[in-house]
Amino acid sequence: MRAWVDLTNSPHVLVLAPVVERLRAAGVHVEVTARDFAQTVELAERRGLDAHVIGRHRGGRLAAKALGLADRSLALIRWARGRRFDLAFGHGSNDVTVAARVLGIPCSTMFDYEWATIQHTVNCRLAQAVVVPEAIPPDRLRRYGALGKLRPYPGLKEEYELADFEPDPAVLEGLGLDPSAPIAVVRTPPTVSLYHRFENELFAAVLGRLRDHGQVVVLPRTAEQRAELAAAGGYVVPEHAIDAPSLVALADLVVSAGGTMNREAVALGTPVWTTFEGRLGAVDERLIAEGRLRRLERPEDVRLVKRDAGAGESAARGRVRRDPQLLVDLLCSPLDGRQRTPASAGRAGDPRSSD
Repeated sequence: MRAWVDLTNSPHVLVLAPVVERLRAAGVHVEVTARDFAQTVELAERRGLDAHVIGRHRGGRLAAKALGLADRSLALIRWARGRRFDLAFGHGSNDVTVAARVLGIPCSTMFDYEWATIQHTVNCRLAQAVVVPEAIPPDRLRRYGALGKLRPYPGLKEEYELADFEPDPAVLEGLGLDPSAPIAVVRTPPTVSLYHRFENELFAAVLGRLRDHGQVVVLPRTAEQRAELAAAGGYVVPEHAIDAPSLVALADLVVSAGGTMNREAVALGTPVWTTFEGRLGAVDERLIAEGRLRRLERPEDVRLVKRDAGAGESAARGRVRRDPQLLVDLLCSPLDGRQRTPASAGRAGDPRSSD
């Protein structure tokens, strides 16, 4: 069997790397393509995925996105033609679903936020399987043409991604952080400018507040954000891709405008606040209702203090770990009745306690 995995953004590396590793361990020939955006390529290198770098991000405007989809899809078609793939998939990658449809390759798509309307309208109609958390009501996906293709999984994708993960304290030393002092990890919103043209004033205010009360590691999305943070001073801004899950696990607080880092913090038991200003998805709605994720409304709501050591140990013991083989099976489901990957020894999907 020959499989093709496409990576278009940094978080997709983390969730799909265990899938790639299990497929390769089962004897499947897997080739990986990656878009040059954020830290996608560097993270793929860190995980040993040996990715072919094809295309780049074209910007946030709708016209630029359309141009980027057309250009990269064509580039992927040229690259994949003649490679005889049996299956293709990505996490929210329009490019791979378009290319796979043109080349007649069975395809799966995966996502955990249901309101990316344009993206899902393309992916759900072109893919043969749509892998999503069971928290998302099927009715929310009806307009995308996903019904009849849904492959739901229990829990958070991060509980599969981090199933075998244990935090490495070396990440703190590498960033020059004092483990005895409070540490906050902040993930920026996708807007280009943090201060001068910043759309989320709450986020900017929280950044300043955290800087006054402890060590703040900021993970920017763009070079423009990195430059503004350097000019502001007082923040730790990594120059290269780092072991972000370890940093999140060892931090005292996480504030993120995105989704994946918030849910990684939830999965690892680290207190986390969201500043996301868009329409909440079903996964975050459930986490907020359960008290596992908090929505930040005022800068003064955040208090950066050192977590009690016992609380951190309790969170680690209470982690839910789910077998990534379930994601492998669901993503490979378009091949049911044709050919499948060799079965793993263990059954997938059931939570496994950390102890």
